[in-house]
Amino acid sequence: MPPASMALASLKVVPSDGKLVEHFTAARPSVADRMAAGKALRTNVPRESLAEYKPSPKRKDPVAILEAQAKTRLPLLIPVRYARMLASPFAFLRGCAAIMAQDLSPSPVTGLQVQVCGDMHVSNFGVFASAERNLVFGINDFDETIPGPWEWDLKRLVASAAVGGSFLGGDRESCETFSRTIVSSYRKHIREYAHTGYLATWYATIKERDLLAMVAPKLRSRLEKMLQKAKKGSHLQVLEKMTDLIDDKQRIIESSPFVVRETKTQKGTPIREALGIFMHQYLASLPPDRRELISRYQVLDAARKVVGVGSVGTRCWVVLMRGLDEGDPLFLQIKEAQQSVLAPYLDVPSFQNEGFRVVTGQRLIQGSPDILLGWGHMEGMQFYVRQLRDMKGSYEFDPEGTTREGFREYCELCGWALALAHAKSGDAAKIAGYVGKSDALDQALTEFAFAYSDQNDRDYAELKKAARTHRITVSKVV
Repeated sequence: MPPASMALASLKVVPSDGKLVEHFTAARPSVADRMAAGKALRTNVPRESLAEYKPSPKRKDPVAILEAQAKTRLPLLIPVRYARMLASPFAFLRGCAAIMAQDLSPSPVTGLQVQVCGDMHVSNFGVFASAERNLVFGINDFDETIPGPWEWDLKRLVASAAVGGSFLGGDRESCETFSRTIVSSYRKHIREYAHTGYLATWYATIKERDLLAMVAPKLRSRLEKMLQKAKKGSHLQVLEKMTDLIDDKQRIIESSPFVVRETKTQKGTPIREALGIFMHQYLASLPPDRRELISRYQVLDAARKVVGVGSVGTRCWVVLMRGLDEGDPLFLQIKEAQQSVLAPYLDVPSFQNEGFRVVTGQRLIQGSPDILLGWGHMEGMQFYVRQLRDMKGSYEFDPEGTTREGFREYCELCGWALALAHAKSGDAAKIAGYVGKSDALDQALTEFAFAYSDQNDRDYAELKKAARTHRITVSKVV
């Protein structure tokens, strides 16, 4: 068992008894040896082969895949999901992780495993607060995370850069630059992490000063505004925006169908009772110190909330809690976790709770995960828990206000953040040896990005046709 794979120990069987001694006393291959092993993988899987994309003859109808997902979701919200996905080809790509999973599954891979994000696209990055209350940049969505091929994350990310760049008004040359920038940045940083100590890699984050240092001076003011906005995103700000005094009690403001206070669960259990049972499970999933912290808070209110694009229709609750007084609020998000869309195509362990899968994956690959991550289940459904909007900020995909250079620099950050995530959970030296120093991989994955962008356009057209022919129902409000 190579040292880098120990990072996946929380999701794999760890050697026991005497085998542990043997494992920890065994010699380790050098960085040079592991890079050479990665380079040797090019013999069976040439980097040029990653450019290939041909739809399988057995490819499933993309709309049918979305309809199958809808069967496990709240029927009332499915039209909202379709409406959000129909907003643009880029919005469609954001919601089509399950569709792209089937297209990635037959593609050539090196066999090198990491903890993949599973739904890697340019909108799934942002800044968030570390435990020390410093802003860091990284991946911010882990609903589909699972051990898998590093290539799948990178392929979905470069495809999203091509589709997203077009949405922002970029021509083909610009979109090619965006995709190439991601791969080049990934190659550069995975090589750096190949020579970085394991503990140093584990602690590594992309800090606020790193962001400011790489942004061109003329674009820095926009970044600084985004960072300042994120710093103001405290629980007190959420309290002001999401709640109001009702009968002298702080309550979450309803806005149907997006924020709804329900009195009973689908099975008829009073929400207060179901929430109490769930919170008991959630507390049990936390380390003792976090359990002590959360147990001091009082639950005041809870409401169901619609979130995201691809997640619309899954159950998601926002819980308002009070600590010392009204000036010490805490908002928790309880979000349903279903099987990863990649799971049917991978030989991976099963999970008793998919929320555990999400939390463990996030802790493994995010630079500074939320201190209150936990999980539980309610009436046969599985959930994970995190703080809501705790000093979080994201890139605004605005066709009017985004410059070509600004998006290119953002793509460079995305490539860096993905390399860091993969280095935390996989063998960075082997990956670095495979990707190499030349631009061969950049060229191959840029070709893939455009090929898949065309596929995305065709699938988007199929969803529009389904709406036009009334195969699906589309909400008028999004």
